[in-house]
Amino acid sequence: MRIALLPGDGIGPEITREAQRVLEALAIPGLVFEEALVGGAAYKAVGHPLPPETLNIARRADAILFGSVGDPECDALDRHLRPEQAILGLRKALTLFSNLRPARVYPGLVDASALRPEVASRIDLLIVRELNGDVYFGEKGMRTTPTGAREGYDIMSYNEDEVRRIAHSGFRAAQARRGKLCSVDKANVLETSQLWRDVVVELSAEYPDVTLSHMYVDNAAMQLVRDPGQFDVIVTGNLFGDILSDLASMCVGSIGLLASASLDAQGKGLYEPIHGSAPDIAGQGKANPLATILSAAMMLRFSLGLPDEADRIERAVEAALNGGARTADLGGSLSTAAMGDAVLAAL
Repeated sequence: MRIALLPGDGIGPEITREAQRVLEALAIPGLVFEEALVGGAAYKAVGHPLPPETLNIARRADAILFGSVGDPECDALDRHLRPEQAILGLRKALTLFSNLRPARVYPGLVDASALRPEVASRIDLLIVRELNGDVYFGEKGMRTTPTGAREGYDIMSYNEDEVRRIAHSGFRAAQARRGKLCSVDKANVLETSQLWRDVVVELSAEYPDVTLSHMYVDNAAMQLVRDPGQFDVIVTGNLFGDILSDLASMCVGSIGLLASASLDAQGKGLYEPIHGSAPDIAGQGKANPLATILSAAMMLRFSLGLPDEADRIERAVEAALNGGARTADLGGSLSTAAMGDAVLAAL
């Protein structure tokens, strides 16, 4: 089983190192790592955020463990050379269209949530976000209006095949959980969202065991704060999913706890924490590695067919937290490596 290890920028190398340590501690026969440059680190080394060699390593891997990309020193580059284009390029090149972002509150961290304990304790949801369409990949540019003013534009679009593909992912995820799917859109304003809603409704006939509801994205954001326990699975587009999943992270206590999987139709995936590169704390040993460790657990479950090993990692993370292990984002003082040690000890 070949793992492409892409640490990337900022805190990426620190957090992926801890996830690799946990995976190696499981002593899984035949598990090998192949590391490559990506993001700003790749641009500085070879002049492109997603070099051909990195893409080739990702293509031949069974799964990809990704750290983070983003480097303030690269912010002035042309858009196609910025570090963030690496993750967008990987998603597009490998057709990683289905992004799974679970969010639940660990019993020992209820007080870390920005919500009241009785509200936070009910959070156990999954956001299924489409990754290959929307304004992120639509036509975009700068132009001049007839009056001479500068105008930026980004076109949002989905075709029905793209919506149907991600809707299947949402319905199947709901079948594997509590049987409730909430489709989030903005159909009262956007034609793109109206098509989204129409296709999801059409597809619901194939999943009679799933209860389907719809919610406008602004209301969904409010409801995630007011009553997050009402949600089981949320399926939504690229832009709305990006925003809502970060909101969900603060509902559970820290963005350093949320893992994610980006899957193709066959189950090959890229696994990464949902937080960014955090350049302000890079190299200081302050980053929380748990989201990356939990992403590694998702990798074992969804791409490598090792659910028992995935369960072991998740139980070890919970045991470490229940034992009081805390990095700075959780109000503690453990370093990145020390948090990794706590998970290894529990494992």
